[in-house]
Amino acid sequence: MKHETGSLTLAAPSAGAGAKLYQQSWRPDGDAKAVIVLVHGYDEHSGRYEYFAKHCTNHGFAVHTLDHWGHGKSDGRNGFVPKFSVYHDGLSALIDGLAESDAALPRILVGHSLGGLIAATYLLEHQSQFRAAILSGPAIMAAEEPSAFLKVISGLLSKISPKLGVIGLDAKAVSRDPQVVADYMADPLVSGSKISARLGHEMMMQMDHIQSHAARISLPLLMLHGAEDSLAAAEGSRFLDANVGSTEKQLFIYPALYHEIFNEPEKDAVLNDMTDWLNRLLLAQ
Repeated sequence: MKHETGSLTLAAPSAGAGAKLYQQSWRPDGDAKAVIVLVHGYDEHSGRYEYFAKHCTNHGFAVHTLDHWGHGKSDGRNGFVPKFSVYHDGLSALIDGLAESDAALPRILVGHSLGGLIAATYLLEHQSQFRAAILSGPAIMAAEEPSAFLKVISGLLSKISPKLGVIGLDAKAVSRDPQVVADYMADPLVSGSKISARLGHEMMMQMDHIQSHAARISLPLLMLHGAEDSLAAAEGSRFLDANVGSTEKQLFIYPALYHEIFNEPEKDAVLNDMTDWLNRLLLAQ
């Protein structure tokens, strides 16, 4: 496995323009058969996916990823985003920067948690760039659906106090593996910051957007979710399975698993489900 790191600069005309984002890639020792573009979740970073990358490279896939604005080693304020499109801008910059050899390969978009929401909404405008997409515990529906009143209050807070921390995440809900939880809590690149009023509002608006337009997604889609995920409701993956326009789709709901299914004790089985699905898809083309 070959590992490289670097940086990219946001150039899109948005609030994040000019920001430096950390990126890294893992490649198999031989030729890659496809490229995975990986989109991580809230309050984590790309470095937490080395085990994921090792599995993928062992199966012939190159993996390219970045730390989102406000995450990991990238510029930006923890827990806050000026507007949701900054995440899309970063993803576009990562894809535009792919080497010519990788740009010519089939491309798979993989998003986890908040990254699942970023990936799903990105597909609404850019799905022609990908052969398939995989969503892991995507934040499509909140564990408790917000009321209309709460959405109004959220919108007001987003305007008058956008950086106010309003929602904290329970680290123990990440995985049933106590070592994963301990490592997560001790990770210096995990800020522990609450989701800000602006980010919370932006996420709710994007959840509404993808729920309203899910039928526009038509590429092959794999959805993976832990049944006991208390951070992103499994109903969100079930909703996508029932409402996307994809004719090639599959949903796995894993009994007893928590939010980070790639970091659960059963992670090897989950990763094998993922690469088995991809291999069948690539063989069929």
